[in-house]
Amino acid sequence: MSDPVTLTFSDTIAGYVTAYHHEQRELLLATADGRELVLTVADGTPAELLRNLDEPYTDAGGHLAAMLEPGRFLFAHVLGYPEDGALRLEATKLVFLGRRPELFRFEEPDWWIRQLESIAAFYRRAQFGDGPVDYTRYRTQLRLGGEKTASHVQETDTISRLVYGMASAFLLTGEDAYLEVAERGTEYLRDHLRVVDQEEDVVYWYHGLSVDGDTERKLFTSEFSDDYDAIPMYEQIYALAGPVQTYRITADPRIRADADATLRLFEKFFHDPEHGGYFSHVDPILFRADHESLGPNRSRKNWNSVGDHAPAYLVNLYLATGEERYARMLEDTFDTIVAHFPADRHGPDRNSSPFVQERFHRDWTPDTTHGWQQDRAVVGHNLKIAWNLMRMHSVRPKPEYLETAAGIGELMPAVGSDRQRGGWYDVVERVLADGQRFHRFAWHDRKAWWQQEQAILAYLILHGTTGRAEFLREARQAESFYSAFFLDHDEGAVYFNVLAAGLPYLLGTERLKGSHSMSMYHSAELCYLAAVYTNLLINGAPMDFWFKPDPAGLAGGVLRVAPDLLPAGSVRIAEVEVDGVPHHDYDAEQLTVRLAQHGPRVKVRVRLAPTPRQEPRP
Repeated sequence: MSDPVTLTFSDTIAGYVTAYHHEQRELLLATADGRELVLTVADGTPAELLRNLDEPYTDAGGHLAAMLEPGRFLFAHVLGYPEDGALRLEATKLVFLGRRPELFRFEEPDWWIRQLESIAAFYRRAQFGDGPVDYTRYRTQLRLGGEKTASHVQETDTISRLVYGMASAFLLTGEDAYLEVAERGTEYLRDHLRVVDQEEDVVYWYHGLSVDGDTERKLFTSEFSDDYDAIPMYEQIYALAGPVQTYRITADPRIRADADATLRLFEKFFHDPEHGGYFSHVDPILFRADHESLGPNRSRKNWNSVGDHAPAYLVNLYLATGEERYARMLEDTFDTIVAHFPADRHGPDRNSSPFVQERFHRDWTPDTTHGWQQDRAVVGHNLKIAWNLMRMHSVRPKPEYLETAAGIGELMPAVGSDRQRGGWYDVVERVLADGQRFHRFAWHDRKAWWQQEQAILAYLILHGTTGRAEFLREARQAESFYSAFFLDHDEGAVYFNVLAAGLPYLLGTERLKGSHSMSMYHSAELCYLAAVYTNLLINGAPMDFWFKPDPAGLAGGVLRVAPDLLPAGSVRIAEVEVDGVPHHDYDAEQLTVRLAQHGPRVKVRVRLAPTPRQEPRP
């Protein structure tokens, strides 16, 4: 058998320094899966310190001997030379994650806040330039630098995702310019893309709007290939994402009314009263999930139709209102996920996979032949389930929530992450074939920005809730890869995909910064919640949050300011200002602020601080 490597190559290694021998120019790195690799590091090898968006390059090449301390996690770009029966690895560049081994720059209290400000500025400039916020100029597709394409289709979901991002930016910064974009986008969705069905007493949302000059043509059914000529549940779900995040700030009663009417749509036409859960599609004429016109989407359920309610809008609707009926819907959703999604719920023949099931027939029989997915796993959906189960565990603590989430967290690194280079993969075969050690990639080994987000949030909240050190290690490794390779320091915002080694992949729709799949939502959600989990759950740093409510929308004048579904008692209000004046009418433990029920809108700044833990975490 010939040597496994016979050609030169370039690659990336993520690892922990175990030793550095300066005289021999040898660096020993231990990868995440425990292998120790020997790298040659020449004098003058380029090195840099991790930087955030809008930060300058910081050279670290002159400090290698001091910085290559044991225990430090770093990235090394290497050239590989198979010589004399051995593999020689020569470092061509090093990336340090912090100035000292125990420091990671993305754990600075304002790292994610500043990143979100930069992303918000990019999308505001790309969509509206320096002029007024005019959504007739909005375009779904944006090129790498933010330039608009010739496409004139405005998709409802991408507008909503932009609105979500801008609302999140306001929540963390209090900058009115971001709230203006969020509120005007919400108005645009209501005026141009909302359908009020008075006969059925529901609201539903058009797929999009085709704009040609002053002419608008509404697109009722989806134009996306997977959902063509149908009404997919996930599009209706994500139509609410931006408005509901805005509602947390403004308490606008019209947004609440739209959300409730859309929920009635879900219950009347998408919900399965016999077997539970929600169907993925309905036909556009009769609004039936079992109509033959749906073809392969007939009487189907999937992760998006069942699980995406929580992160897209339902958690935020509950945070804003505290209403029990939203908590019950969340609980029902997660009970359904725990009951049907783990592989071992479907008998021993399906138990050979570590990945959850994602597509189902009406009776929850796994659908393993559907479209592009077949019997494949989307790695990020597994992580998204773990993340959201831990959020729900704070509202309705259940052993099965914690066990399922922690089990996913334990299983996924070995099968879904890159243990040599760092980062998380996209789609893989759910089951190993005979003789295989690695789950085969469905099409490629690229890494998408949104799947890195799911990994980061899952492991941050797993560690922040359980205190388990291995979860923090996974969170930091995921944050390191994302922060080192996904931030576009030349054009702004973040890349859609990178190659396995971290180089940006800039072909086709994956070159775009705005598309059917990308419009600020995941990058903003990551910034918002990574800041919340890192500061409030892990590092004990206080945070400020901003609101600008309409008093008419606050039940009893109560503004709810919980930043996310966090363990009970983990956070308290430290101080409040209303229009810059100290305000003392609040319940520190319940995370509520009482405001006047009449008069103009006021701007509220709330400082939240972690509560010292009295007992060890479970």
